[in-house]
Amino acid sequence: MAREIPVYMIVGFLDSGKTQFINGVLEEGFNEGERTLLLSCEEGEVSYHPRALDGVTVIQADDMDALTIPYFQKLEKQYKPTQILVEFNGMWSMEEFCTRRLPDNWILYQIMCMVDANTFDVYAKNMGQLMMEKIRTADMIVFNRCTPELKASLRKRNLRMVNRRADIFLEDEGGGSEDYRDGTVSAFDLTQPVIEIADDDFGVFYVEVMDDLDMYLHKTVKFKGVVCQDKRFGDYFTVGRHAMVCCANDITYFGLPCSWEKKETLKTRDWVEVTAKVRRCSWNLYEGGSGPLLLVEEVQPCEKPNPEVVQF
Repeated sequence: MAREIPVYMIVGFLDSGKTQFINGVLEEGFNEGERTLLLSCEEGEVSYHPRALDGVTVIQADDMDALTIPYFQKLEKQYKPTQILVEFNGMWSMEEFCTRRLPDNWILYQIMCMVDANTFDVYAKNMGQLMMEKIRTADMIVFNRCTPELKASLRKRNLRMVNRRADIFLEDEGGGSEDYRDGTVSAFDLTQPVIEIADDDFGVFYVEVMDDLDMYLHKTVKFKGVVCQDKRFGDYFTVGRHAMVCCANDITYFGLPCSWEKKETLKTRDWVEVTAKVRRCSWNLYEGGSGPLLLVEEVQPCEKPNPEVVQF
């Protein structure tokens, strides 16, 4: 049986800081005691530092069609790597590469996404699916070259809706880094007897209540959303909103489970304004644990918000 080899992918568009990041991790000792195979899938303005390449074999791999399983197996036999770094081409499909190009014993350990904050909006607008594929699948995301204005703009986009499990960092020109979450207790006034969520703020509320449930426990919230009834939900139904994270082809429903004795009076696609108290529950659709449950106090039919879809 072939020995498993960990694969670390550094993804992002051209000049997003991928090579600089690789130089940094190699110089900090990532390669110590290892035989590293570095697959360079595109060539930018920044070069690998010679001092970073001690014990590293660099293979130029800028033709996707040539990157086949037999080719990679040949490289493994020739160089016997103990780990593999991939500086991935931003214009390539990650799904194509990861599911059809890698040998079975090349195990994808971590995906790190580098983003130039100055060009993020342009790429998101013109190459939304390619951009969001990388952000959505990453384990760590670094937005570099940030100004204070860009940091504020990125936080307003609420990127946690796209990828809630990744560590996200905002890095300025001087190399200083801060967590995407800025330490604010909440975007809402949690001292109010009823926390009213404006139509435009549903995405912010959803991420907060999913990530920081303790802040909302025993609080009463009020918001508009669309109902979904499904046998998988058991005794619950959900109320939520559809969100477009990059383009019209990438719309996802974000719903919160609700408990109400009159749930059978509601139909899927009903628009309602819900007033509910927040509790914690274990639910079969919460992967690996618990999450928020809304104990409904009042349901009122309502008109669709305009726009109907939450955008980021």
